[in-house]
Amino acid sequence: MMVVVGLGADGWDGLPDVQRRLVVEAATVLGGRRHLGLLPEVPGQRREPWPSPLRAGLPALLDDLGPGPVVALASGDPLVSGVGTTLVELLGADAVRIEPAVSSVALARARMGWAAESCAVVTVVGRDPAAVLRELAPGRRVLVLSSDASTPATLADLLVDRGYGASTMTVLGDLGAATESRTAATAASWAGPAPALNVVALELLGPPVGGWVAGLPDNAFEHDGQLTKRDLRASALARLAPTPGEHLWDVGAGAGSVGIEWMRAHRTCTTTAIEADPARADRIARNAAHLGVPGLRVVTGRAPDALADLPAPDAVFVGGGASRPGVLDACLRALRPGGRLVVHGVTLETEQALAAAYAEHGGELTRIAVETATPVGGFTGWTPARAVTQWALRTRDAS
Repeated sequence: MMVVVGLGADGWDGLPDVQRRLVVEAATVLGGRRHLGLLPEVPGQRREPWPSPLRAGLPALLDDLGPGPVVALASGDPLVSGVGTTLVELLGADAVRIEPAVSSVALARARMGWAAESCAVVTVVGRDPAAVLRELAPGRRVLVLSSDASTPATLADLLVDRGYGASTMTVLGDLGAATESRTAATAASWAGPAPALNVVALELLGPPVGGWVAGLPDNAFEHDGQLTKRDLRASALARLAPTPGEHLWDVGAGAGSVGIEWMRAHRTCTTTAIEADPARADRIARNAAHLGVPGLRVVTGRAPDALADLPAPDAVFVGGGASRPGVLDACLRALRPGGRLVVHGVTLETEQALAAAYAEHGGELTRIAVETATPVGGFTGWTPARAVTQWALRTRDAS
């Protein structure tokens, strides 16, 4: 049994006697170099810093542990963006015991007087800070777990760029320690500095960006015309049905709009976007970061060859290339049980392929025509967009 002990910002001095005994009596102590440096000397005790990169190096370190009790040190609550989560995933919940301290999230809420249900929490520890942009909405409160002293300045730049420069940033440093600090400014006026250990409390003020329900405005995306338009995108995502923790393939992704909106639906949704054109692939990555889902993975290549060795999808959207031999078959084979497939086509060749797939597999075949009111001289008339054939299929659940 490995015991993971959470340390507050006050380090060893703030640790209760029960947790102190666990550390002192351990044969081996694992932790970050900062945490290990806080401990008193214990003759004969082995101390090992975390490997870098952490997840890749952990199995070898854990296999090398000798006999006797093992304690791992973490910051605050080890299950709040901490190493405790990684250890439980690797070893199993039955092999890891967590002894938490008060988390930085709880301390930050207490200092701000924010109820838990009134604010969101985003971690950018080892992650792209652009993930905060998913939360943009006027009046929203967000606690950001910072990576280091540079995070507040990075957040300020991101907020200003998105029209949220009037947002209040409260940087809470060294929470729970004697050196605890608090600095507040608007994003536009933030000048730093910030302590290495900090949580940023954001009170957002700016224009509405767009909801988490499918159908962002087309101008929310940078594109060259290869974009699944708003009404068609909403229809496709309604049938793809984003569900927490699920993975989407966005095949022939164009501007990446479907995969991006899939990820915006829930923070645990993930996407792999497959796009043959390198310029469009770069554009997808920019759109994803701009709309708060920088973790979207872009694969530059052409289906079906580019689909090999990708993580199995729970849902697949094919926005381009459906008439290419092998594409639909590869997507159907890859889908997990209960998976959803949605394919759009605008050419006669793709329509024929979708009609044949519908005849063979069933599902739902729909033709969607959208008309938009536009000026016609001094009057207003309807301008039709090209009709799109949509084939949607749900595979059978595992029995």
